[in-house]
Amino acid sequence: CNLIFGGSVGVGPEDRSEKRLKQRLRVCVATCNRADYSKLAPIMFGIKSQPEIFDLEVVVLGSHLIDDYGNTFRMIEQDEFDIRSKLHTIVRGEDEAAMVESVGLALVKLPDVLQRLAPDILLVHGDRFDALALATAAALMNIRILHLEGGEVSGTIDDSIRHSISKLAHYHAVCTRSAERHLISMCEDHSHILLAGCPSYDKLLSAHQRDDYTDIIKTWIGDDVKEQNYIVALQHPVTTDIQNSIKIYELMLDALISFNKRTLILFPNIDAGSKEMVRVMRRKGIEQHPNFCAVKHVPFDQFIQLVAHAGCMIGNSSCGVREAGAFGTPVINLGTRQTGRETGENVLHVRDADTHNKIYHALELQFGKRYPCSKIYGDGNAVQRILKFMQFINLSEPLQKKFCFPAVKECISQDIDHILETQSALAVDLGGTNLRVAIVCMKGKVVNKYTQLNPKTFEERIELILTMCKQAMADAIHLNCRILGVGVSTGGRVNPQDGIVLHSTKLINEWSSVDIRTPISSALHLPVWVDNDGNCAALAERKFGHGKGVENFVTIITGTGIGGGIIQHNELIHGSTFCAAELGHIVVSLEGPECMCGSHGCIEAYSSGGKETEHKKQHTDKDLLLVEGMTVNNKEQVNAIHLINAARLGNSKAESILHTAGTALGLGIVNILHMINPSLVILSGVLSEHYENPVRQVISQRALLSAQGTKVMVSELEDPALLGAASMVLDYTTRRTY
Repeated sequence: CNLIFGGSVGVGPEDRSEKRLKQRLRVCVATCNRADYSKLAPIMFGIKSQPEIFDLEVVVLGSHLIDDYGNTFRMIEQDEFDIRSKLHTIVRGEDEAAMVESVGLALVKLPDVLQRLAPDILLVHGDRFDALALATAAALMNIRILHLEGGEVSGTIDDSIRHSISKLAHYHAVCTRSAERHLISMCEDHSHILLAGCPSYDKLLSAHQRDDYTDIIKTWIGDDVKEQNYIVALQHPVTTDIQNSIKIYELMLDALISFNKRTLILFPNIDAGSKEMVRVMRRKGIEQHPNFCAVKHVPFDQFIQLVAHAGCMIGNSSCGVREAGAFGTPVINLGTRQTGRETGENVLHVRDADTHNKIYHALELQFGKRYPCSKIYGDGNAVQRILKFMQFINLSEPLQKKFCFPAVKECISQDIDHILETQSALAVDLGGTNLRVAIVCMKGKVVNKYTQLNPKTFEERIELILTMCKQAMADAIHLNCRILGVGVSTGGRVNPQDGIVLHSTKLINEWSSVDIRTPISSALHLPVWVDNDGNCAALAERKFGHGKGVENFVTIITGTGIGGGIIQHNELIHGSTFCAAELGHIVVSLEGPECMCGSHGCIEAYSSGGKETEHKKQHTDKDLLLVEGMTVNNKEQVNAIHLINAARLGNSKAESILHTAGTALGLGIVNILHMINPSLVILSGVLSEHYENPVRQVISQRALLSAQGTKVMVSELEDPALLGAASMVLDYTTRRTY
């Protein structure tokens, strides 16, 4: 199972290999525990040996700083590395919640350190939760990440963490060809992957034949212990199956006690479940047992000697399936923690056990054997490959990762314009004269519109609405529009929560206390929204018109009646009984003309198209409106359009009527400004252009000084009622505002 390491890895153009970096590369190595330091230390020594090329920054966190786990940061200091920052990131508790809290604590503390050190590259090792915090912080701070030992497969949550770090990392140094293939299948850029081997193997293959190994054995296990006549045990909790891993641990201890061989047993790591495992150890008296030496930490160079010359290693540490193979030491791998790891023939797996007998039998089979040395995880040259790899990382290359996704056949891409055009609403506008239905897309474009005379009775009206909506839905299929719902705009007072018209206008008979939502929704099988036409006009302006992005504004419709809507703090105001924004019924004169509501002096009595026609009839006749170039059919009823045309052609009587109406509207708007103080007033409807100047003039004359600067604009929307009805659907169903 030996592999050829190295190979061509592209991290820059070929000619860059002949260039040296003019500026030293700042490399931050962050180590979290004794295990990852054994992999990182050889690289750190290599970096330190080339000060003309590299600037090494060391950050220590995690269980290195915990007394119960040996305060292993001291061995880093003994190796004469200058620790730039020590971060206490472990929340004690040794359970799942403590692991999560530790990640959070690390994320709180790391940004300050990384910002201060400002490394070019951060080296992160393996699959620990501390490493996930490191990679997350660095990725979010735009620091390049080199991940060691990614792409491997094992059991527990470690797999998920390891692959998560790989997705955050920009570069990868892997140990095996299989790991390299896994990363490529995960869509990582092949040119950013180095098949280096395991850095710890550089030390293993050169140092495991030390002459003083017998002294090391005596120091840790006893003077009377011979080579290959002792066991090394190292078992960690499995965080995704804590109770079962504790059971296996207890069975292992029972088997070791029965096997009656001297055993060096190391305390488990800090993962969730470790506290319970230590309790099991102490309950069985392992620390006082004459056959056991229980320790929290052994320096890695000495630990190598102990593993290399052991009669057997047992547990679920990755050291058993990785480093031990380099010496041919027999290994018993317990449980699922290393499931999927590449192993040599020296490893015997015990996946599960109900009694200690199976583990005892495995000890009988493995103890004292020797196997051929394996180089699955390295050939002793990983460090020099990694250092060379780092030298030629192109720091001018964009930081944004590029994933190499496999080609997908017949892939139809979508862009935002396509989505906006196809997601659509049916909009219904119930006017005094006409009933209109439209297909409106997300951009506010009216794709298709249908118009019919508004029937007189409730039954005929509902039937016509359904007929027109069904026709629009059929057409929508051919127009590539997906109908999300139906919005209805109607005159009168509306309860939008229940979809009921409470009181309608006199222009729409038999349209009071009517449930519109239920019959339409039941027939079309679509959600239905209903609101007053003035409110719909305000919603249209908020989504598609001048009110887009304006927090507080008022829309006023000038047509057959006077209506409007109020947007306050970006929300439409309905009021406690749904009669807010009945702006047409603000009284501007105590003795003014009668309004359709029964009161006198309302804005609508002066400024609506219908009332202007009545004023015209009271003060003049049809002939007085005529000027040169203007004709009116004898059978045609004179309306606001005729009045506007007469004013445009210079008819003084028509101009006077419009001016009076504009002044009345302006007075009403001044009241609005003083009550709710909007930053914008939008005039909408057929008469809006003719009211703009009179309204501005009244505001400048009558409003308080602080309100005189309020903007007055004429709407540019052609169908505010339809667009507002559609916006109720589009905003609610997509939860997005464009």
